[in-house]
Amino acid sequence: MDLNLLVYLDVLLREKNVTKAAGQLNITQPAMSNGLKRLRNLLNDPILVRTSEGMVPTERARELAPIVRGVLLTLEETLQPNKDFEPEQSQRVFRIMASDYAASTLIPVLLKKMRVLAPNTSLDIMTPSDVNFHDVENGKVDMAINRFDQLPQSFHQKTVWRDTFSCLINAKNPVLARFNLDSYLKAQHIWVSKTGFGVGVGMDPKDVQKLGWVDEALAHLGKQRNISVFTRNYHVAMHLSVGMDLIATLPTRAARLYENDPSMAIMDPPFVIPAIELKMIWSPLLHQDASHIWFRRLITEVAEELN
Repeated sequence: MDLNLLVYLDVLLREKNVTKAAGQLNITQPAMSNGLKRLRNLLNDPILVRTSEGMVPTERARELAPIVRGVLLTLEETLQPNKDFEPEQSQRVFRIMASDYAASTLIPVLLKKMRVLAPNTSLDIMTPSDVNFHDVENGKVDMAINRFDQLPQSFHQKTVWRDTFSCLINAKNPVLARFNLDSYLKAQHIWVSKTGFGVGVGMDPKDVQKLGWVDEALAHLGKQRNISVFTRNYHVAMHLSVGMDLIATLPTRAARLYENDPSMAIMDPPFVIPAIELKMIWSPLLHQDASHIWFRRLITEVAEELN
């Protein structure tokens, strides 16, 4: 068997488009079409079938996809050159996908360390909507730091830290006179959440399943809060809570960015919200890379210091 066909099959099943797959491998569209024809003959299966929704993998192709991906990742990981990394001399650009929660709490301290230990390196910080799982899997992004509901099994992962929730409230907000569940529910709130990858969609206040941790915790109590603003950005939520009578219930590390601001109060929520985990994930292709190993260790050290 021509092992190049495994590469063709892997890209075809990810792109589900002959032209896009050819572009990924920098070959011509006819060459990719020929590769698909050879795969069909070899496996005695159509592999991809054209439907009204585009090219759809067959059942046989879906069974093969994770196996082929795993074989190729293992091979690429094994053949990666293992050079020593000298941070003082390196000019490497480390590319991170980070939520603004991670970017505002972890990244400033990480960057300060990098400026000392690896002064010529730089950070390229992207938002969750800038990249997808394929970008991480293919090593185009060194690290994704966020909260994730589900992850592909091929990814390496490590918990950066666990965080509780706090309420950020304007110090003049009357709700503080008697802050309890009843007054919390009567107040107006800012909803903020962003997980995983991809562009977000509009929110429905009635769809508790999609509202996330805070509202799910309230739903278990048979309660619902009054949400005035929906945002995917923690800094927007914090800024709005500073100047208005809106409560922002958000991870404690984010709320503590305002702990020295006398105009703001940080309160424990008047109900139990399960803690969240901030994780870093990376591709198997980068797992043995010396510079990546150094970078992962540095992130871990910074997280431990902040803990």
